[in-house]
Amino acid sequence: MPSSKPPFRADHIGSLLRTAALRDARAQRQRGEITVAALKAVEDREIEKIIAKQAEIGLQAISDGEFRRSWWHLDFLAGLKGTEWYEMDQGIAFSGTNTRAQGIRVVGKLACDGHPMVQHFKFLQAHTDRTAKMTIPAPSALYGRTGRAPISRAAYPSLDEFFADLGAVYRKVVRAFADAGCRYLQLDEVFIAMLCDDAYCQTVKQRGDDPKRLGEIYGDLINEAMADIPADMTVTMHLCRGNYKSTFMGSGGYDPVAEILFNRIKVHGYFLEYDSDRAGGFEPLRRLPKDRRAVLGLVTSKTGALESKEVIKRRIDEASRVVALEQLCLSPQCGFASTEEGNVLAETEQWAKLRRVVEVADEVWGKGP
Repeated sequence: MPSSKPPFRADHIGSLLRTAALRDARAQRQRGEITVAALKAVEDREIEKIIAKQAEIGLQAISDGEFRRSWWHLDFLAGLKGTEWYEMDQGIAFSGTNTRAQGIRVVGKLACDGHPMVQHFKFLQAHTDRTAKMTIPAPSALYGRTGRAPISRAAYPSLDEFFADLGAVYRKVVRAFADAGCRYLQLDEVFIAMLCDDAYCQTVKQRGDDPKRLGEIYGDLINEAMADIPADMTVTMHLCRGNYKSTFMGSGGYDPVAEILFNRIKVHGYFLEYDSDRAGGFEPLRRLPKDRRAVLGLVTSKTGALESKEVIKRRIDEASRVVALEQLCLSPQCGFASTEEGNVLAETEQWAKLRRVVEVADEVWGKGP
């Protein structure tokens, strides 16, 4: 049957391909040709358009496409006190490419007495009568990318203190979104998913960290982040192995982190990559608690080829042999533009994929919210 609360039977991750008008305005702003206010006016207009488009194709969860961001995570982290942008020696390695060489480092004690993205949410909520969905990076994004190196030892001689402050700051930020009316928040979690990748775990060990302990820390940070939410707020997490210009960082099934995901972490739902064999099989879903949902990312955001309904339904059927169909939902495996560069597909292909998600969900679970 349909779902009246998130995650919805037909859902999506959040980020959308930046429109030509938005890309042009950002380039003009970088050249100093328009003001910040002029850029915001373009952002507002383009976000209103994609809000209408999401509703038109039948989605219940409505995002702003992350249109005010350059990165899925760095723009948010830069809004925390005690952090600053910096130029890295090189970008993060993906399959066959590297990201832009930008990062966020910790230069002082972490704090937050408000976050600029709360205003982004308010704009979104004011322009839709459906469920406004806010996406932010999970707390691990401030550590998992580069480890200890960009964290000031003067501010944090002890990592225990750093993680304690990080959890406290996230708790305040999440509460600020709740107080602004947010009732659907998604934490984008890359670095727990990356612990499924043997090569990444070796890198983590080489820099002096224990992968198992890091997974526990990241899980506890998520719980701390949602420790002060109201009873009617839904918090989900999206598990991602990297999404940059249609490439990826890691591979590996969910088995190594299943205990952390399904027993330690207290979110209400999980958006899980399942568009390729890099994510393994559905067997780990046997551990999914009965009161939570798994959103199957069976439609890829990395290419434009449209999946057939029959193939998607067959995969849903396979998953339903492991976990009850009532605990399942459907979405793309990731966003379409985790960074402003976007993935290698056209906007028409993006919307066709999201429409296909809605069509299949209606046919499997029944038409409705």
